[in-house]
Amino acid sequence: MAMDVGFVAPPVDGEVPMVEAEAVKQMRVLAGRGWGVKGIARELGLARNTVRRYLRSPEAAEVQVRPAARRLDTAKLAEAVALFDGEAEGNAVVVRRLLETRGTPASLRTVQRVLQGRRREVRAADLATLRFETAPGRQLQIDFGQRRVWIAGRQVTVHFLVAVLGYSRRLFVKAFLCERQDDWLEGIACAFRHFGGLPKEVLGDNSRCLVASVNRGAQTVVFQPAYLAFCRDWDVTPRACKPYRARTKGKTESGVKYVKRNGIAGRRFESFAALEGHLVQWMAEADQRIHGTTGRRPADLFTEVELATLIPLPQRPLPSRVRRLRRVVSNDCLVDIDTVRYSVPHALVGEHVEVQVRDATVEVFAGAKRVAAHARSSEPGAIVRDPAHFVGIWRTPAEIPAAEPPPGQLAAMGRSLSDYTAVIEEAA
Repeated sequence: MAMDVGFVAPPVDGEVPMVEAEAVKQMRVLAGRGWGVKGIARELGLARNTVRRYLRSPEAAEVQVRPAARRLDTAKLAEAVALFDGEAEGNAVVVRRLLETRGTPASLRTVQRVLQGRRREVRAADLATLRFETAPGRQLQIDFGQRRVWIAGRQVTVHFLVAVLGYSRRLFVKAFLCERQDDWLEGIACAFRHFGGLPKEVLGDNSRCLVASVNRGAQTVVFQPAYLAFCRDWDVTPRACKPYRARTKGKTESGVKYVKRNGIAGRRFESFAALEGHLVQWMAEADQRIHGTTGRRPADLFTEVELATLIPLPQRPLPSRVRRLRRVVSNDCLVDIDTVRYSVPHALVGEHVEVQVRDATVEVFAGAKRVAAHARSSEPGAIVRDPAHFVGIWRTPAEIPAAEPPPGQLAAMGRSLSDYTAVIEEAA
């Protein structure tokens, strides 16, 4: 039979009513008889945790004082949201810390609770995508991707610059062995020449090769001086996608995936030149596919509409790659540039030289004097030599005297292998 358990009068100012002492006494009596917590709670009409708490307590208390739950008023709530959107950059822990420094202490759970709605709004805004269609000739989107590719029987990390015209979706891709600033600039310039004209603006990501710094709060970027100079030379406007929002350039993001999965896939190539030749052929095929968004062939949209809207290329050729490097000439008279080694006159072994890498040439300078010039190679691990650099240290086969074999132990004993061969043949 259930026992009559009473409660004290409703408390005030944060006091929470407690179970009467008689009820606590009944709990202990039943526990002493071997009752379990579940049975006692059912018998007395109490929660199990309440029974557990009082069975652990040596004495029954009359009133449990619990601090009232802290809530932020309307003004403090607005302040928390403003901090979340601004200085705290979406971090509730930082919001709580800033509120505390401003005289509003609150638990992290309280701050997380009041910011829960705002957090959902921000997440929904980040996930929501509004497709942005550009006018013909307005925008070229660029991005780099990389993939391990089999070249000449070994796997090489190849970097791909992918450029996509925003209106027609016509695509350009160029392979590199690195992803440095001059690789970006050379790839963009090659894309301009491939399309036969210039867009009004070039949209890239926030790569350190293009962007010097990013201010996420103000949503602004500072471009690298060399990239700005490149864009001024070609008369295009540089733009960067919104920080931490790569989908702003979703057309080229999709293009990078398309190159990896369709253009390269698991193919093997005899040389880097074979890879480049394959990409040229594959680009022509990709431009003839029916695009999933436009429902048209990129080549058709480009020819019918976008080509006429592109800005003509500059009359004079513009260099896209001028990289200056400092190297030490190795003992084998070579300097290493992007996995490719180029020869230098042997008199400079161990000396520091300056190497200038351009679109198609590699030049080596000792001080102000040019001491070597080579055609630039893209074959990974290749060695480009000029025979003149080794004159004086190499000898032709005609200059090397025929070597006489040193006398062996058999010769010292006056015997040769032919003597033993004759003995074996007679025994047989």
